[in-house]
Amino acid sequence: MDFSQKKLNLGILAHVDAGKTTLTEQFLFLTGVTRALGTVDDGTAMTDFLDVERKRGISVKASNAPLEYKGTFLNIIDTPGHVDFAAEVERSMMVLDAAVLVISAVEGIQSQTEVLIEALVKTKTPTAVFINKIDRVGSRADEICRELKERFSLPLLMCSTLTDEGTKGARSHGFSLADESFLEDVLAMLPDGERLMEAYLMGTEIDLHELTAQLTDAFAKLALYPVFFGSAKEGVGVEPLLDFLSTYGSQPKNVDGEELSGIVYQITHDKTMGRIAHVRLFGGTLKNRDGIVFQGKEKEEKISQIRRYSGSRFTDIGVATKGDVAALCGLSGAKVSDIIGTLSDEYHYPISVPFLKVKVFPQTPAQMPALLNAFHELCAEDPKLDMEYLTEKKELNIHITGAIQLEILTILIEERYGLQVTFSPPTVIYKETPIKKGFGFDAYTMPKPCWAIVGLDIEPAPRGSGLIYHSVVPPKQIFYRYQNHIATSVPQALKQGLYGWEVTDLKVTLVSGEHHTLHTHPLDFFLATPIAVMKGLIDCGTTLLEPMQQMRITAKEDFLGKIIGDMTAMRGSYDTPVLHDGNFTLEATVPAATSLDYSIRLASLTSGHGHMAIRFAGFEPCPLELGKTTPRRGINPLDRDKWILHKRSAMQESFDA
Repeated sequence: MDFSQKKLNLGILAHVDAGKTTLTEQFLFLTGVTRALGTVDDGTAMTDFLDVERKRGISVKASNAPLEYKGTFLNIIDTPGHVDFAAEVERSMMVLDAAVLVISAVEGIQSQTEVLIEALVKTKTPTAVFINKIDRVGSRADEICRELKERFSLPLLMCSTLTDEGTKGARSHGFSLADESFLEDVLAMLPDGERLMEAYLMGTEIDLHELTAQLTDAFAKLALYPVFFGSAKEGVGVEPLLDFLSTYGSQPKNVDGEELSGIVYQITHDKTMGRIAHVRLFGGTLKNRDGIVFQGKEKEEKISQIRRYSGSRFTDIGVATKGDVAALCGLSGAKVSDIIGTLSDEYHYPISVPFLKVKVFPQTPAQMPALLNAFHELCAEDPKLDMEYLTEKKELNIHITGAIQLEILTILIEERYGLQVTFSPPTVIYKETPIKKGFGFDAYTMPKPCWAIVGLDIEPAPRGSGLIYHSVVPPKQIFYRYQNHIATSVPQALKQGLYGWEVTDLKVTLVSGEHHTLHTHPLDFFLATPIAVMKGLIDCGTTLLEPMQQMRITAKEDFLGKIIGDMTAMRGSYDTPVLHDGNFTLEATVPAATSLDYSIRLASLTSGHGHMAIRFAGFEPCPLELGKTTPRRGINPLDRDKWILHKRSAMQESFDA
């Protein structure tokens, strides 16, 4: 590959079954990467190469598909569409230069489509829209465009038109800048296009180079969202989309530094090489045999090989430069979100929130150590599994998004590790949040040698803000290295609140404390901080937060009364139903704990004719009597004597080691 060549890392995103993998296959076929079109149904799609993906007919992992088109190198990242695997999409979005949002012209804007639109806007990712399946009966492309404009306020640039919609003869016709009406639309949408528009109105020839530069800039700044119609299955409308992306897609201007800068966005497993770290380089160069120290870590690891993947196949490219996505072998300690060098910008936006917990059972107790090793590796690939092993109970817990994720995990663990597992029924994960402002204090000064004094202000923060931590204590009072220990200990201590759940949506401020130049042990603040945190939570008081789900239900009017009754019984809130052609659409927000099986109830009630779209809707306060507590894991820091004995023993063991 020519390192000076224009590069574009392009994500293909969609709700499940909208046709994104089929579109990726068309890209590969059109550019000569493949000689025959692969299909999801036949299990021959290049980017669905895992056995489990081919058996189930769904994408489970994000997959790379590099190609070259008209002088541009595009690295296509085909992402899963099913909500259970949204974490893969979330991680992939950290490294995209642009995206194609695929929407089915029949099913329209579905629940996961909404989530993706919000995420793409929040992350400021330039996005082209491909309205797919225009050849199917029920295609309603114009209606979808209206909804994108009115509901999401997207400035759409219509880059194609269609004929014979809803028939097998449906065709899409791409516009070019030679088309006067399209040129006028483009000029009207350019943020800095006044001079070009004036030249056009005066009949003067427009500078094509400047027009291209302004259109590229407008796409990059989200001033316009190009829209294309087509049928990925039939190859209709694909080439105009690819033309636009290769011509007007660009990498952000911050991808031009020589300083090493990158992030690990995916971890995969190779039978020969072990852990493979897939990285995006925003600056600098990496070569085979280079040493890497991830930010916040001390151990240097050496790159044994740099690969470029195309589905399951790879080539040894030996070097990766700024703007590249590459796979690094030999980094056994790498984890998702590890940072290489420096990374100034925030590239992460959460779209996946696992709010269910399950217990994992090995086939025999003797297999538990092997199962723990397997999940340690799986958690490096997907940190949101958030594995927790309770030694005293010999119990393994993980967090999940849904039932299909369990199906895939069962198959994956058997195929990769030769282990058979079962899972408990899912239970809802609650959280806690402070009720009012409080103060937590601990002075750990006996028995010597020790000295760590910590004072923390704790107060509620806006819903969805997580943990906000900062310090107002000067370094003379508590050295920076000890303040770092406190900053590390606070989120760890908040993993379990007064009712056993993680504490969130709070602001913690280090307001007082001190170290002692002679008596402070290097790890004393790791011991004292959790005690101060728990005392602060008692002073604040906490309330439960429960996960909520947003539902959009469509069914015949005959069922409206019963469904509204169900919403009320589930402690849900709902908007006024919208009636249309003998049907209704109802939007409701319902606690996850009461609605996990509602899809089964709706199917039974409507004889399978009711439709429900569902998405996670955040956490909301829940009365204690309607929620659940969970037993404390390990020793409670409030049992001060036991806690000190436990932590001092752990400190001694770490130093002896």
